[in-house]
Amino acid sequence: MGQVEDYQSSKKKEFQNFKDNLVSFWDYLVVECQNGPLFDQVLFDKCMDYVIALSCTPPRVYRRVASLVGLQLVTSFITVAKALAAQRETTQRQLNAEKQKRTEGPRVDSLKKRLSMTHEKITGIEEMMRKIFTGLFVHRYRDIDPNIRISCIQSLGVWITSYPSLFLQDLYLKYLGWTLNDKSAGVRKASVLALQNLYELDDNVPSLGLFTERFSKRMIDLADDVDVSVAVCAIGLVKLLLRHQLLSDDDLGPLYDLLVEDPPEIRRAIGALVYDHLIAQKHNSGQSNTKGESNDSSEVHLGRMLQILREFSTDQIISNYVIDDVWEYMKAMKDWKCIISMLLDENPLIELTDVDATNLIRLLNASVKKAVGERIVLATDNRKHYYNKAQKEILENDRRDITVAMMKNYPPLLRKFMADKAKVTLLVEIILHMKLELYSLKRQEQYFKDVVQLIKDAFFKHGEKDALRACVKAICYCCIESRGELQDFAQNKLKELADELIAKLKTAMKEVDEDEYSLLVNLKRLYELQLSIYVPIESIFQDIVTTLGSFRTANYEVVGFLLLNMYLHVAWCLQSIINSDSVSEASLSSMLSKRTTLLEQLEYFLHTPPGVQEDGNQGNQLASKVCIILAEVWFLFRKTNFSSTKLERLGYCPDMSVLQKFWELCKKQLNISDETEDEDVNREYVEETNRDAVMIAAAKLVACDAVPKEYLGAEIIACFVMHGTSVEEIVKHLIAVLRKKDYDVSSIFLESLKKAYIRHVELSNGDDESLVNKSFQECKELAARLSGIFMGAARNKHRADILKIVKNGVQYSFLDAPKQLSFLEGAVLHFAAKLPATDVIEILKDVQKRTVNVNTDEDPSGWRPYHTFVDTLSDKYAKNEGFQEEGTSVRRRGRPAKQRNNIRGKKLFDGHSSSEEEDSLSASDEDGEKQVEEDNAPLIHSLKSSKLRSFRVSRQQSEGTTNDLAASRTSGASN
Repeated sequence: MGQVEDYQSSKKKEFQNFKDNLVSFWDYLVVECQNGPLFDQVLFDKCMDYVIALSCTPPRVYRRVASLVGLQLVTSFITVAKALAAQRETTQRQLNAEKQKRTEGPRVDSLKKRLSMTHEKITGIEEMMRKIFTGLFVHRYRDIDPNIRISCIQSLGVWITSYPSLFLQDLYLKYLGWTLNDKSAGVRKASVLALQNLYELDDNVPSLGLFTERFSKRMIDLADDVDVSVAVCAIGLVKLLLRHQLLSDDDLGPLYDLLVEDPPEIRRAIGALVYDHLIAQKHNSGQSNTKGESNDSSEVHLGRMLQILREFSTDQIISNYVIDDVWEYMKAMKDWKCIISMLLDENPLIELTDVDATNLIRLLNASVKKAVGERIVLATDNRKHYYNKAQKEILENDRRDITVAMMKNYPPLLRKFMADKAKVTLLVEIILHMKLELYSLKRQEQYFKDVVQLIKDAFFKHGEKDALRACVKAICYCCIESRGELQDFAQNKLKELADELIAKLKTAMKEVDEDEYSLLVNLKRLYELQLSIYVPIESIFQDIVTTLGSFRTANYEVVGFLLLNMYLHVAWCLQSIINSDSVSEASLSSMLSKRTTLLEQLEYFLHTPPGVQEDGNQGNQLASKVCIILAEVWFLFRKTNFSSTKLERLGYCPDMSVLQKFWELCKKQLNISDETEDEDVNREYVEETNRDAVMIAAAKLVACDAVPKEYLGAEIIACFVMHGTSVEEIVKHLIAVLRKKDYDVSSIFLESLKKAYIRHVELSNGDDESLVNKSFQECKELAARLSGIFMGAARNKHRADILKIVKNGVQYSFLDAPKQLSFLEGAVLHFAAKLPATDVIEILKDVQKRTVNVNTDEDPSGWRPYHTFVDTLSDKYAKNEGFQEEGTSVRRRGRPAKQRNNIRGKKLFDGHSSSEEEDSLSASDEDGEKQVEEDNAPLIHSLKSSKLRSFRVSRQQSEGTTNDLAASRTSGASN
């Protein structure tokens, strides 16, 4: 059989336009033959028979080309048929005109003859279309090749749209409906796009009624397709169905859930649907705008948007998703003046409820952020978005428009909603996106001063984290971005705020017995302020220490914020010293004194952990804060930062006893149940004190050499598989950092395995069998994950490290045999499996040597892990590595001869076969190839490694000898 080159899919330069040229050739041929050979029932009949027969042959390349030609023939036939239909219509019109003049005559007879001939040609060419459709399309639309199926569906869509008189009927439409369920995303997309083209033409809709009723549910389901491009196209199709009122609102329920889907393309498509159908109501015939003005239109659209947001008023995240999805299409969201007017109740016809006011402020806040280029929902990637010059100009213009719209209205908005913490927080954040220099340029300084004063008032009005953080960010932004006199005013207000806060704290600490809440809320305010700027609290530092001493066991939340404020003050003092050109001895001594005081207070809670059960979750949060603050202090003052400098005295490293107490407290936080953590979800600062934050703080100490990594690093890695995916990711990153710095990870890995094993041994003394099994499984999983790091090329690169872990692990297992032998099975085995056969033989010999004079039958269960270890390694390398040492197989070059004796021949113009039959032929060819390859396989593949096989025999003989030893021999392990 000769070779066939696939020109259609060839990547050679000379064949790049082969497909287009082939299609054009057949199109030109049909057009040129429309006045003669096309209807002689000779040339094109033979061409069609040949193409149909070729499209049903087993070779895929033949089917591709034949399908391409056959589908193009139908498309070209439609072009001719449309021209003939136009000619027939013209002839019919001329005939009707002549009949009005005279009933008979040569002109009428000529027109009748021409009309008859044209009709016969149309009938004939339609019959040719049906022939190709039944002979080629009906088989190839379900071909195994998805590209052929895509071509068929795309062509069918073109046929129905361009020649509806023949193809716009259920006989042909059903194929588009069936392929909506195709396993190939490309075919499903082609079908959806074809249907979009159909529904876009209003004239087609009446003929699509039965089809829509049958397949509308599947069209809606495709909006949640696994392929994003298919889902987006399907949503566009649903929009067309809604435009023609072919779907009810009840059918759209599942689609609205996609507003919070991860792929942004799907969310944008659903947003367009929501805007068109629910907000703009473009397709509702009963909806009319009575006023017709743009401002009224914005108010109407915003009112409908508020109706949607009312459904999600309790969840700001979902509300932000909805706003983000619709923002691109809803111009009313950028009508700042309209939104502000509605909030200030300037239109008496519009009355906002408290929920609507909250949602409208939320919409204003989110829309402002979107207008200046910020994200309001979490992105799937953290890549920074870059804008070109034109986009930056648009963003700047939006920022200017926002500032102009808010300038005079900002103070009344803040005054109106000052008492509501949720509303005022969202309003205060808006100033971060304004061009503050416009206040000076437009001579509106008083409005700026009013805004700054109101932000300061809001800071002392509220005590919640979000409100405080927003106020601090806003007033600091005003200090930086404003100009001239206004900048001085903002900086003075910030200083006044800090002084007033210190005064309030002094008073609160004196009256703490009477008003504990005042102390707590002012500590929160100080904490939020110190996160952004330096606050001179030297005058009250000692008062804080005194208050802390009296509150150690009273109010854990107050204690936590006292410690946090002490830590932040120490951190600001350290930064001041580092940034100074010259450091006085007094400032250095003061710094060391404050650090010592802070460490003493923190270490108190290491020795006397907060009563978790007594004060519930507040005790857990305080313990987490102690762990995190201690880690941060050790990190800031780590010796590597100050060694060989003038500030070497500032270097600090905790004692091992303190470090062990620290890790014990960390472990308690890691072991807190998920149910207990879930109870804290709505608490403030919970994300700063959860188990992930504790684990990150501890891992940072190891990564930066702040503490001995041999102890803490091993302890952290031992938690690799114990506390969920988030902790697992933290440990994974720590391991990557340690390897990148070329640390001795083998020793750390072995220590972590020992710690996991010791934890299992301790649990083995209890009565809970399930906990024992779970702990041993965790030990094995830890070994599997750590050994999995040495994959591929890393296995050879780190062979010495793996061998070190295995040898030291074996030695540890036999320290008190057989008590610790399960360490072989639980930990060492996974690393030994990464070694080459030569090293495994050495390890097995070493292990066997340790049992020469030992009677393993005296404690069968104790020695079972030893036998499992030896047998597993022996079996594994006897099967895999052994026969590579004795020889390598030589594979035949070229394609093996096929056994085709049982395959029947097939005539080219016989009946057409389906793709299933064609694939069975291909499958039989593959089976023949496999059989030949198996028959020609070298004998070496059926043999095992003689080295390992002989070693196993010697081990069995050794065991047999051991069983015959006298009882007087000792049964200790040989070292």
